[in-house]
Amino acid sequence: MTTLLQILDITSGIGFLVFIHELGHFFAAKMCKVKILTFAFGFGPDFIKYTYKGTKYCLKAIPFGGFVSMAGENPQEACGLEGEYLSLKWYKKIWIAFAGPFSNYILAVFVFAFVFNIWGVSMISTDSSLGAVIENYPAALAGLKPGDKIKSIDGIEVNTWSDLSANLKDKANKQTFFVINRGSYSFELSILVAKNLVTETGAIGISPAIIKTEAGFFKSLYLGIKTSIVQTVMTVVYLADKIISFEKPDIAGPIGVIQIMANAAKDGMQNYLKLIAIISVALGLFNLLPIPMVDGGMIVLFFIEGLIRKQIKAKFVQIYNTMGLIFIIAIFLFATYSDLIRLGIGKLFNG
Repeated sequence: MTTLLQILDITSGIGFLVFIHELGHFFAAKMCKVKILTFAFGFGPDFIKYTYKGTKYCLKAIPFGGFVSMAGENPQEACGLEGEYLSLKWYKKIWIAFAGPFSNYILAVFVFAFVFNIWGVSMISTDSSLGAVIENYPAALAGLKPGDKIKSIDGIEVNTWSDLSANLKDKANKQTFFVINRGSYSFELSILVAKNLVTETGAIGISPAIIKTEAGFFKSLYLGIKTSIVQTVMTVVYLADKIISFEKPDIAGPIGVIQIMANAAKDGMQNYLKLIAIISVALGLFNLLPIPMVDGGMIVLFFIEGLIRKQIKAKFVQIYNTMGLIFIIAIFLFATYSDLIRLGIGKLFNG
């Protein structure tokens, strides 16, 4: 039963993200008076269908994602008639292409905002309260517990986590006296401080407390926007750094995404929704990259149309999209291979 629920969580999550993306294209195309032939949720044969004003709305047998079929979107079939996608002004085509990724960003903002509003905002405590005490480290061996507050180190008063770090810095391999507050009483401890092998500073195996604060509607919305921007910037910087350094980026393919989503589903609704928002940002960003065939590549193409003030020939668009398809397949295969290596399956091929 648990496995079945995880499968439902994964398929519904990914399907919903793709559907929202296509919904953005749908509404933008409607705004630009493009004739919509089909608007579908899912793939495969029709399960439920209804035709209204020339548009077939249908629920497919496999409820995973969706698509929008517009008149004149195929370069070989476009005739220049009114209501055809490729016959629109260049800026209208840009808007329709942009609306899909934009919808994913809007979804991410509101999902992040919902999470912050329901579960609050986690912040690192600035005082000297302990959040985690690592097993087999000096603090744990001496009996310190989460929630304890360090008040002084060798007689020097400690009020903040910065004070604590500064006072421990030079105590590596030294017997050190601590005054601890636990609830309503205080006690003293003598601890042999260990050495951090990386920084070579004093360490006793503790981390600051995490406090949660409530976030109202407007603060949650602000944090949703901020988090979506941060996710985007971090991803772009990471990819740019890898490209400049000629290094292989660590990206997750379909297997990796499914595995991550399954783990998030097990960890609870909060983590699952956060992951949905993160994937929505990633989906929006990927579709804005200037790769032929995806939305970003089409935006570049239509922008060039605006500059040269004439429609690009259908033959060129076809070649352009074919190049994009080859590139996307290459990314898919590379990401899938990376997933298999992470799972250890690569050993089967390497002996």
